[in-house]
Amino acid sequence: MKWIRILGRSIKDASNSVFRNMSLSVASISCIAITLIVVSLAMLLSYNVDNATKLIEKDFTIVSFVENKATDKQIKEIEKLIAEMDNVESYKYKSKEEVLEEAKASDDVFKTIIEGWDEDENPLQAAFLIKAKDIDEIEKTSNEIKKIEGISLVRYGENVIKNMLSTFDAVEKVLIIIVVSLVVVTAFLISNTIKLTIFSRKREIEIMRVVGASNTNIKTPFIVEGIFLSVLGSILPIIFTIYGYNYLYSNSSGSMFSSYLKFLKLVEPTPFVYIVSLMLITIGIIVGTLGSSRAVRKYLKI
Repeated sequence: MKWIRILGRSIKDASNSVFRNMSLSVASISCIAITLIVVSLAMLLSYNVDNATKLIEKDFTIVSFVENKATDKQIKEIEKLIAEMDNVESYKYKSKEEVLEEAKASDDVFKTIIEGWDEDENPLQAAFLIKAKDIDEIEKTSNEIKKIEGISLVRYGENVIKNMLSTFDAVEKVLIIIVVSLVVVTAFLISNTIKLTIFSRKREIEIMRVVGASNTNIKTPFIVEGIFLSVLGSILPIIFTIYGYNYLYSNSSGSMFSSYLKFLKLVEPTPFVYIVSLMLITIGIIVGTLGSSRAVRKYLKI
C-alpha cells in the first residue's frame, strides 16, 4: 500500500511539474519526439534492408549450364552429383525446350526471332538452377559444380550480389550506430530537463528533507516525470510510424523501387509497424528512466 501511495503521489507531482514548467516540458517533449521519429526511420529502414538481404539469400540461384552434347545418362549423373553436395538446398533442371519457351515469354523480340527456329537450330543450353543453403559458401559451391563433367558454364552474378550484400551490411551497421547515438542523446536531454526541474524545486526539496521525507519520496516524482515526458514524446513518432509506413506501403505497391525486384519488397505493415511502435515506447520509457535517474543521483545527492 505504501508503494501505491508513493506512486500515486509521484504521478500527481510529475503531472503538476510538467504543466507548471510548460515551456520546458514542451521543448523536451518536442526534442524527444523528433529524436524518436529519426530512430523510427532508422529502424524501419534497417528492418527493410535486413529483409532485402534475407530475400536475396533465399532467392539466390546458381545457374549451371549443361553442354549441348551431354546425353541423358550424363545429365542424370550431373544431377546426382549436385544433389550430394553439402551446400545445395534444392535444385531444378530445365531442358533446352523449357529454356526456349521461357525466352519466348520474356520478350516479344525474342519470341519473333525464336519462332523461326526448328528443334535442331535451338542453340540454348539446358541448365540446373541451384539454391544454396549458405550464401557465404556460394563461391566454393560454384567451383565444385564447375568441375563436374558435362557442365559448360556456371553463373550466379557474383560481383553484383557481393557488392549489394556488402552495401546492405554497411547500411545496417550505420543505422545501428545512429539509433544508439540518438538514444544516448535522448537520455542526456531528459537528464538535463529533470536537472532544471530539480533546481526550480530546490527550496521545496530542502523543506521535504527537513520534515523527514525519505529519499524514495523525494526522488520518485522526478523519475516518474522523466518517464511521463518520454511517453508523451513517443505519441507523435508512433502515429508517424503507423500511418506513415502504411501510406508508403500502399502507395508503392509494397516495393522500395520496383515490383519486379522481389528482394526489394517492403515488409508488410501488420504487425511490423506495431512491433516498431512498441519498441519506440519501450525505448522512450527506458531512456526516460535512465535519464531521470542519472539526474536524481547527480543533482539530489541521494
